[in-house]
Amino acid sequence: MNKKTDRALAYGFIAALFSMSFAFVALPNQAFSETENRTLQSSPKLTWSNLWSKKFAEEAENYVTDHFPFRDRWVWMKSGLEQIRLQQENNGIYKGKDGYLFEKFAEPDYEKAAKYAEAIKRFAERNPQANATFVLAPTSIGVYAERLPWLASAYPQSKVNAYIANKTEGGPTFLNGDDFLSPDSDKPLYYRTDHHWTTYGAYLAYRAYAKEMGWKPKPESEFDIRTVTSSFLGSYHTKSQFSGLSPDSIQAYLPKQPVKTTAYVADTDETFDSLYAPEYLDKKDKYSYFLGGVHALMEIKTELAPEASSLDKLLVIKDSYAHSVIPFLTLHVPDIHVIDIRYYNGSIDGYMKEHGIRNVLLLFNTATFVDNASLLKLND
Repeated sequence: MNKKTDRALAYGFIAALFSMSFAFVALPNQAFSETENRTLQSSPKLTWSNLWSKKFAEEAENYVTDHFPFRDRWVWMKSGLEQIRLQQENNGIYKGKDGYLFEKFAEPDYEKAAKYAEAIKRFAERNPQANATFVLAPTSIGVYAERLPWLASAYPQSKVNAYIANKTEGGPTFLNGDDFLSPDSDKPLYYRTDHHWTTYGAYLAYRAYAKEMGWKPKPESEFDIRTVTSSFLGSYHTKSQFSGLSPDSIQAYLPKQPVKTTAYVADTDETFDSLYAPEYLDKKDKYSYFLGGVHALMEIKTELAPEASSLDKLLVIKDSYAHSVIPFLTLHVPDIHVIDIRYYNGSIDGYMKEHGIRNVLLLFNTATFVDNASLLKLND
């Protein structure tokens, strides 16, 4: 009887192994995860340089993890079992107080962070004619650490931001999100279930940048603040699959004196007459309501009266934290060029020269910045 049981277990294991291997090969790969709202690891390239630098091994591991068959269902099952055990962490996400979810943040690789910071500094030094400002915003775990579950800890992002500020000294003007994002605010600065800041958090960033630039920021009283959805369950919820959470609301700050704006998306050669894409409010990725999601290159033009224009042109080099900030900037700048450096592969110096751009805003969150090798493209 024992031998039969052992054989059944062995055959079952072998069958499961072959079935999952077949499914891994047979199922089509996805380039983008709607569930996690991120680009998945592409097939690694086998080259001598990749092997020597261990990049191939890292990308191969990420590739298998990202494309594991039925990955979303396994995550959901794992989360359910761990909630039964009253565990407050799943798939790198903590379940904190007041309904907040937080992504783990460990001590970063400071050697890599230094390289990325130095790339920004060299970019500013190489373009002395450009007025460059670098905004670095902490994520929610860096501001709301007191809401972490019992015994959970996070490496202080304030320490990381200070280190990056030091490494970029002498380059662009540095604006630290720790200085303009107050955890004592009576309005939420971050979504509870997503990795982005709220539109109010974005408004505070806009206000800080406007003051740095010598502009007069628009007060909240000049906006019609509308809740566009109250059913937003964001990337942290998707990644963790924690149940029983209240969804977030997304707000839009619409000027009471509207301005006409068009957005050209170079990726698809399309032009839109709005900075907002309401069709995303019916999808999982509701944050893509702002700017219609991630694009490598955009140009946003706004019809502003001469006395309302603070600059003629502005280049924004960014991650997705900028998406909810840019609508505020259109109230001051009639011509905004937007580059997501993760997907744009052209020469940024050349682009600035071609379009006569003399003002640059670099805007990133801390968690993205310390793991964003694409920043090295600034010196291509």
